[in-house]
Amino acid sequence: MRYVSTRGMAPVLSFGEAMLTGLARDGGLYVPETVPTFTAEEIAALAGLSYEEVAFRVMKPFTGETFTDDELKGAIARAYAGFGHVARAPLVQLAPNHFLLELFHGPTLAFKDFAMQVIGQLFQIELAKQGKRVTIVGATSGDTGSAAIEAFRGLDNVDVFILFPHGRVSEVQRRQMTTPVEGNVHALAMDGDFDDCQARLKDMFNDFAFRDDVGLAGVNSINFARVLAQIVYFFTSAVALGAPARKVSFTVPTGNFGDIFAGFLAKEMGVPVERLVIATNQNDILDRCIRGGDYTKHGVKPSISPSMDIEVSSNFERALYWAYGRDGAAIAALMDELKAKGSFTVSPNAIGALRAVYDSGCVGEARTLEVIGETLKTTGELVCPHSAVGIGVAQAALERDPATPMVTLATAHPAKFPDAVEEATGVRPGLPPRMADLFTRPERVTRVANDLAALETLIRKERRA
Repeated sequence: MRYVSTRGMAPVLSFGEAMLTGLARDGGLYVPETVPTFTAEEIAALAGLSYEEVAFRVMKPFTGETFTDDELKGAIARAYAGFGHVARAPLVQLAPNHFLLELFHGPTLAFKDFAMQVIGQLFQIELAKQGKRVTIVGATSGDTGSAAIEAFRGLDNVDVFILFPHGRVSEVQRRQMTTPVEGNVHALAMDGDFDDCQARLKDMFNDFAFRDDVGLAGVNSINFARVLAQIVYFFTSAVALGAPARKVSFTVPTGNFGDIFAGFLAKEMGVPVERLVIATNQNDILDRCIRGGDYTKHGVKPSISPSMDIEVSSNFERALYWAYGRDGAAIAALMDELKAKGSFTVSPNAIGALRAVYDSGCVGEARTLEVIGETLKTTGELVCPHSAVGIGVAQAALERDPATPMVTLATAHPAKFPDAVEEATGVRPGLPPRMADLFTRPERVTRVANDLAALETLIRKERRA
C-alpha cells in the first residue's frame, strides 16, 4: 500500500513512513493511492466479532508490510484494553430508526481515543524498529490534545507538545492536558483560536530545517493513521444494523472533517452508506460550502461546542481531492487561494461530487441547548453539546428519509462540558470514578504567544535530547 499527497508533489511513502511523517512536504495530506474494498460476504462475516477483530480486518489492508499480523493485533488489543465498555462503541436507540453511537468510553472520554490509543501503540513499535525518537506537536480544539497526551505520556522515544487555544476549551478538556505529570508531555496554551494553533503547527511542518532538527511528527488528523482507526466504528455500527443487506446513514458532528472522512472511506470500502450528513455548530463554513459551493472564512465564534470551533478544516482537503478526481495541482491551487484570500470556490463538477455523498446542516447555540434537554426528557440519555449538534441535524435528515437507519456519532462524554449540560437540563454530569480527582490535581501549563519563532525555540529547549 502506497501513500500519496493530496497536492501531488511529495514523495510516495509506505504506511509506516506516512504515519511518522504526518504532513507531506508539499503541504498536502497523505492518502492511500488505492482504497481496498470488501465484498458483501466479507462485510457480513464481521457480524458478531469483537471490536478488536473488526479493527484488525479493516486496518490491515492499509498498513501493508509495515506491521506483522501479530504486531498489529497486539497494538489494537493494548489500545482498547482500557476502554470502559466491552463493545467499545455501543449503539443506543434514541427514536424510531435513530441511533446514537457512543464513542466516549475511552480514557479521555472522547472519540479521539479510538485513533490516538492505536497510534500510540503503532508509533512505539515503528520507532523501536528504526531506533528513532520523535517530537510530536499537535494542535487541539480540546479533545485531540488530551487523547494524544494520554496515548504518549511516559514513552521514552517521544516528546509531545500540544497547542490549545487559551480560554477556548472546557475546564475538563484543559485539565486532562495540564495535569499529567510525565516529563515528556507539554501543554501549551496559545493566544488565538484553534485555526491559529493549527496554522502554527503547519508552519512548523513547512519549516524543513526545524522539522528535521527535532524529528517532527504529527498526530492531528492530518496524520492518515488517525483517520484509518476511525473507519472501524462505521463498519461495526453498520453491521450491527443489518449491513451489508441494509443501507445506513451517518450524521457526524465535525469541525476538522476527519471523522466524517473516515465514513467516506468506509463507504468506498463497501459499507452501504446511504448518506453522510455533516453537522456543524454556528461556525458553519462546511455547511455553507456544501450548500453554496463557497468556502469563505468569517471568523471563528466561540461556542458551547468548542471542539467544532474551526474554520480551516484540514481534512476537507482530502474530500476535495476525491471530488476533483484526485487532481493534486487543483487542490494545491485551492489551498494557496485559501491562504492568500481566506476563501475559494469549489468547481461545479466537484461540488456535484461532494453533494452526491454528503448532506449538511447546522445548529445554533439555543437549539443545541434545547436538543440536550429534549434528549434527556424523551430518552433518558444525557449528551454533550457536540453530540446534540449531531442529533439536531440528524432529526432533520430523518424527516427527509425516515426509512434508512440514521446513526449519530456521540463524540464526547457530557461530563467534559458540564456547564452547558447543566444549563440545558439542570443536571450536572459527573466524571467517571477514575477521574474523580481531576479538579484537585495540580496543573502544569505554559502560556505561549501566537508566534512561530517563539514556539520553535520553546520546543527545542524543552524536548529531551
